[in-house]
Amino acid sequence: MNIESNRQQLLHLIAEKSFRLGDFTLSSGLKSDYYIDCRTTTLHARGAELTGYVLLELVRAQAWRPDAIGGLTMGADPIVTAVSVISSQAGTPIHGFLVRKAEKAHGMGQRIEGFREQGARVVIVDDVCTTGSSTIQAIQAARAFGFAVVGAACLVEGEEAGGYKSVAEAAAPAPFVSVFKSSEIKAAHLKL
Repeated sequence: MNIESNRQQLLHLIAEKSFRLGDFTLSSGLKSDYYIDCRTTTLHARGAELTGYVLLELVRAQAWRPDAIGGLTMGADPIVTAVSVISSQAGTPIHGFLVRKAEKAHGMGQRIEGFREQGARVVIVDDVCTTGSSTIQAIQAARAFGFAVVGAACLVEGEEAGGYKSVAEAAAPAPFVSVFKSSEIKAAHLKL
């Protein structure tokens, strides 16, 4: 598959299905004139496939060679599954894990679900990073568990809250990258 074609198709789907103009209050409490709900794209059949291909290519391009990919539930859930499935089909399986917002009070009381090998190389993913707090929580929980965080990525970087710098600092020395910037998504939406 053509890497740039996949990226452009995913950009178009996010712009069409996930981007909304209006007056919104974000989870951080910040006000915004737009909202991006990537789950409407990452849970769409074609959107999930494209997300898997695009994120897998990003992981390969960064030469991270992770054992697993994961992030804070809920934004990361469909991304983790998509990358795991596409990587397995490609013959280079990358397992998945999810980070709960808090440890369970019942059962085994785990905060990390799914892949759980301490010392493993992992990549942290998120759908939209505005302030970066969800991504930072996932990075901290992964390291506290004993994972070696080798990279962090978000599908869309929300540029207005300065979260990129915070996530990059939390991820260091691992790099933090984004597939798209919110301004790219907005521009693509306005062309529809």
